[in-house]
Order: sequence, then C-alpha cells, then structure tokens
Amino acid sequence: MPEYWVSDINKAEEGVAQLEWAERNMPVLMSLRKKYSDEKPLRGAKIAACLHVTKETGVLVRTLKAWGAEVYLAASNPLSTQDDIAAALATEGVCVFAKKGESEKEYFWAIEKVASIHPDIVIDDGADLHSLLHEKHPEMLNKIKGGAEETTTGVVRLRALEKEKKLGYPVFAVNDAMTKQMFDNRYGTGQSTIDGLLRATNILISGKTIVVAGYGWVGRGIATRARGMGAEVIITEVDPVKALEAVMDGYRVMKMEEAAKIGDVFITATGDKDVITWKYMEKMKDGAILANSGHFNVEVSVKDLEENSISSRELRRYMKEYKMKNGKVLYLLAEGRLLNLVAAEGHPSEVMDMSFANQALIAKKVWTEPRLEPKVYKVPLDIDQNIAMLKLKSMGIEIDELTPKQKEYLDSWKLD
Repeated sequence: MPEYWVSDINKAEEGVAQLEWAERNMPVLMSLRKKYSDEKPLRGAKIAACLHVTKETGVLVRTLKAWGAEVYLAASNPLSTQDDIAAALATEGVCVFAKKGESEKEYFWAIEKVASIHPDIVIDDGADLHSLLHEKHPEMLNKIKGGAEETTTGVVRLRALEKEKKLGYPVFAVNDAMTKQMFDNRYGTGQSTIDGLLRATNILISGKTIVVAGYGWVGRGIATRARGMGAEVIITEVDPVKALEAVMDGYRVMKMEEAAKIGDVFITATGDKDVITWKYMEKMKDGAILANSGHFNVEVSVKDLEENSISSRELRRYMKEYKMKNGKVLYLLAEGRLLNLVAAEGHPSEVMDMSFANQALIAKKVWTEPRLEPKVYKVPLDIDQNIAMLKLKSMGIEIDELTPKQKEYLDSWKLD
C-alpha cells in the first residue's frame, strides 16, 4: 500500500463509482490511455502533481499510472478535494495527500510531501508546487525534466519566474492551449460557477443583477450563463480591449465603484488581488452576495469583511453572513475561494476531458523527448488539434479537409 493522507479510506468504494462515471464522460483521455498503455511511455517517471482532487483528476492520474508513471498527488486548494476520490486513488497505489477542509498549514505540508520525492515531472494548478520547488528546493530543479501548468494564475506566476531568469526547468502552459482555455475556462467554469452559486444560495438568478469582474475566458463563460438564466450582467474590466468586447457582446460595462451600488451578486474572475475591497463593499446593497472564481482567495478581501463587521455566522453551508458596522449585511460564498470547486463539483467531465488530455500528452512529451531550455512553452499546435479531432470523433462529428489545390493556394503569395 502507498503512503497517503486522506479523510476516510473507507470512502474508496464511493470514489471508484465516481471515477467510473467520469471515465464514461472523458472519451478523449480514455482513448489516449488505451492507445499508449502497452507502450508505457512514462515508465520510470516520478510525477509530483498539485491539482484539485476531483473525479476528473482521478481519471488523469489513472491514465498516468497506466502509462507507467509513479504519481504523488496533493490538493491545489484546501476546500476542493473530493474525499471519496482521494480514498479511491490511495487504494489504487497513488501517494495522495489531500483532505477537504485542510488547514493552511496542512495544505502546504501536503505540497511539501509531493515535492520531497525529487520529481522528474511536475504538474500543477496555480503554481504553488512550482513556486515551492523554486523557493525551497533549488537543488532539485536540474533533475526535473519538465512540467505543466493548468491555470491562468499559475502561468502568470511562471512567466514572472521566466522574466526574472529564475525558472529552473521547462514548463508547458497547458492553460493556454486552445482546447483548454476556450472550453474549460469558458464552458466549464461558466457552468460550474453558476452551479456553485445555486448550491450555496439557492437564489433565483432570473431578475438579479450579477456583476462579473474580469472578461477573460472565465468571465465570458460566467457572464454568458448568467445572462442565459435571466440575469442582467454587468462587466468590470481594466483591459480596454476586453471591456470593448464585453460592450460589443451586449453587456453593460462600468467601473466597480458604480457597479457596487447596483449589483445583487458579485463574482470575481481576474486572477489578481483586492478586486473587491471595503472601498466597494461599503457602497453595496444590503444583502449583496460576494463570490470568487479566480484561483486564489485574494480577489475578494476577506480581511476587509472581517475588519468592518460586528459579527459573522455560517448561515448556510459555504455561505457566511457578515453584519457590517454600517448596518448592512453582506454574504461571502466559499470563504472567497473557488466557488465552483468548493460549493459544487468543479468542471463537468466532458470539458476536463480535453484539458487533461493536454496534461497527459505533455507529460509524455516531456519524458520521451530531450530536455528543453528552461522557458514557458506553448502546447504544440499538433497536440491541440489532435485533441480537438479526437473530441469531435467521440461526438460522432466529421469535418471537411483541404484539397491539395486549396493547401497550395493558401501557401502561395502569388496572384491567381
């Protein structure tokens, strides 16, 4: 049996059932698992992973193991772990260190546990594991053949490392793959954020004014789903191009200072800190709801809520009521952490199918090809397009192909 740290190992049977359901809805990853299982392209690789421990992650981990890897897994968020999945993976030989509701100290202890194996490949979601290795274990960096990063926030941190010329090994920005960013971030987060909002509050979305901070792929997804359910959606942005796009998509765009006065629900999706502070909270309606779908719990200032309230209580699971000194009541969902993974189950399996197919193929590429220079790399276009084709095939959809003459025409500069 592997070393593990989970909430309740007796939940393994429940977890296995959930993994089976996810596998049924992840045909791309399952086809890749089958294709390379005999070849074992990851034989001998030690993989340290810091990911949301969900059923979809479980399918990825099972695939990496089927390809010959030894996998060590920690959670990338203290509240996102599905305890039955952690238990199931532990019984299947994965060294998993994750419990839903772990303390901050336990969270970083678990990441340290997976870092301590001297990994060959690092797979991360948010770059906490990448950062820990660079800050505390620089002696390990030369041994690491490469890594991958799952989310926008993590890619931003890694590009900062690269800019300072401190990145110690090559990392592929899986988040930036088209089959990840355009689908996982938009359709996955859009749907699952609304799912988390409903589970935490059970409010009627129709007729509400929902303020979405940030109009990247995540913000687009949330805004689309909220509008589709009858909400009036307001976008706040700092990027003029994205703000203009939101206007052209039919949304009202304004400063947070103005949106704060009229919003019923506020959802941050920027990846930056202090998006909603007391400066805006004090202008909000009595009963306004605050939530976050960015990776870290820094977008909504919990500190400001605490300092400007006279009392607080858990009114519902994943919903905390703050009675403010100004007489108003504000509600914070999921402790300001990822709403879709804390109060709901995260992205649907169908969309994580493509994201984790990217992760698996990048791990294979890192392990089987010569070590690259320490930089942040894009996922190769052929991998991206192969995943898209496999997804279309699984849906029973065929598309046209260019004829030789069409290819020749597109490659030529001459007038025809």
